This record gives sequence, C-alpha cells and structure tokens, in this order.
Amino acid sequence: MKNIMTFLPLALTLLLACQPSTESSAEVPMDTIATVDTVVAEPQPALTADQIVIDRELTFDKYTLEDSYEYKDETRTIQWDKIREQLLRIEQLQAEPHQWGVLQNYKNLNGEAPLTKVWSRDSYKLVSDSLGVERYQSVPLYAPTDTLKPELYGRDGTLIAMTDTLGSKFWQGRAESPEAEWYVPRRYIQLLKPDVTFSHVVVVDRKNQHIVVLERQSPAHYLVRSINPATTGRHKPPHAKETPLGIFLLQQKKSKMFYTSDGSSRIAGFAPWASRFTCGAYIHGVPVNNPKGKIVEYSPSLGTIPRSHMCVRNASSHAKFVYDNCPTLATLIVVIE
Repeated sequence: MKNIMTFLPLALTLLLACQPSTESSAEVPMDTIATVDTVVAEPQPALTADQIVIDRELTFDKYTLEDSYEYKDETRTIQWDKIREQLLRIEQLQAEPHQWGVLQNYKNLNGEAPLTKVWSRDSYKLVSDSLGVERYQSVPLYAPTDTLKPELYGRDGTLIAMTDTLGSKFWQGRAESPEAEWYVPRRYIQLLKPDVTFSHVVVVDRKNQHIVVLERQSPAHYLVRSINPATTGRHKPPHAKETPLGIFLLQQKKSKMFYTSDGSSRIAGFAPWASRFTCGAYIHGVPVNNPKGKIVEYSPSLGTIPRSHMCVRNASSHAKFVYDNCPTLATLIVVIE
C-alpha cells in the first residue's frame, strides 16, 4: 500500500507533463522565426527616342519616297530622328490613363474667344496672342489663378488631358500646346471615348514637303504604312496660311471638301477625301477647280514647295488611304519642320 501511494503522485506528474498545451500556440524562440526578404522593384529607366522602333511595312505603295531623295539642287530626307521624338511624346502621353478631350472652335462655332491679356494684330490683321496664335477659331485658356481674362489661345484640334470635368462653367486640364494646366470654358471641349488609344499617327514635314503614315503595333513599336510627297500651306496674306506646327487630332472627314474663291463666297471647286485636323486645315487630294469636275489623281506640284492655303495636299489615292484607314477622333496629326 505504501508503494502504491508513493507511485500515484509520480504517475500523475508524468501524465500531466505529457498532455498537449492548451495555449493557442506555443511560443517560438525569436532566433528560429524565418524572415522574408522584401523585394523592391527597381524603377524602370525612362523610354528614350532611340528606343522607338520603326519598321517599314507599306500598305500604300504608290509614289513612295526613299529615306533620302533629290529635289532640284537639294537633298531631302525623311527626318526619322524628329519623327522618333514625336512618337516618344505620344508614348509619354499614353503611358498613364487619362480622360482625353479636344479643344474645338471650328469657324468660331462655339463662340469667339475673349481677348487675351496681351494681344496684337498679325500680318493678316487678325488678333493674335503673345505666342502668335490667332483668336479666330481658337479656344481661350485661363490660368488657374485668374478666370477673368485668358492668358493664351489654344488651337482648334489640340489635345487636352482632363483633370476636372465637374465644373458648371470651366473644366480643367493639361493642354498639349501650350503645355500647361489650364481652365477652359466647357463649351470648347469635346470629351473623347474613355478607352481611346492613339494607334494611328500621320506626320507632315513642312521643311521637306512629305507625309508619313504610321501605325502603332505595340508600345514603342510603329510600322510605316506610307511615305508620300505632299504640299503644305504657305505664308501669303491675306488668305493663304502656313500649316501650323504641333500635334492635333483628326476631327472630321468629308469625301468632298468644297472651297470658295479667295475673298468671295463663290464655290470654286473641291478637294477629295479631306480629313480635317485643325481650324480649316485638311489632309486632302489634288484640288479640282470645278465643283462638278472629276477627281484628279496627281499633280507635279506635290512635294515641291508650300503653296496651299493651310491644308496638306497629297495624291488623291493617298488622301483616300488616310480617309479610309485613320479613324476620326483617334488619329494624331503631327506637323514638324
């Protein structure tokens, strides 16, 4: 009996020692906890113009210009470096999602813009802002700190990345040119589709008088679809004007764009397959000086010197190629020097 009484406490102690812990989890010594390394993604280097890939895959192969070609006693070139710089800018524009809009005031349909703080009359005797942008067909741009009087004018057809579209009178956004944050009366802005992408780019070279159509295949990769001679606008007051430099949106198409004689309202003729991008500037075919005439395919004046009123003339079949393949409100027209 004595032996049994001695054994019971010992057995009870052993039994209790073998029971699992009722704690929610057993403590683990700190030196046995595995540590997880935090992986910090290295910032990607900024895209450069040299990284823009341009491959030639023509889908319009008439009147194609080589990278270097002769005109009279000079050698003209396709300025691929400048084109890459513009394509880089377009890549940067699309790097982040935006609600895009376009400034619109064709023929002052949305109202004549108020006078800017500083203005003068240009060689056409038209009111212009301090940067030389004419009041007619333009949009007033107000500084965020002063919405009483506009600072500058924005050209019709200019892109604007919207940052606030809730205002009843003014909307806010960053215009492509002049590049800054502006307040703009909402009646001058047309919003684009939320999912718009700019996959078609038409580059017009005023210096070398040609036009290049490109199509974006993937980020920083473009295919050349055509390279053709063209004729841009000339500075000749009071009617003919230079094609303005910049990036614009293709806004409107007309199978026939009828035009009037200088200084009159008489219809003088038409230009076929016209695609309008800023003010009264169209990419179109060879003008026909007869409203009922037949389309003319080509003119020996194409690719020579500026001679239009602001438009970009090219072969009529090439103008139709642009008309058919470059979507409205989703194609960028880039004019370089």
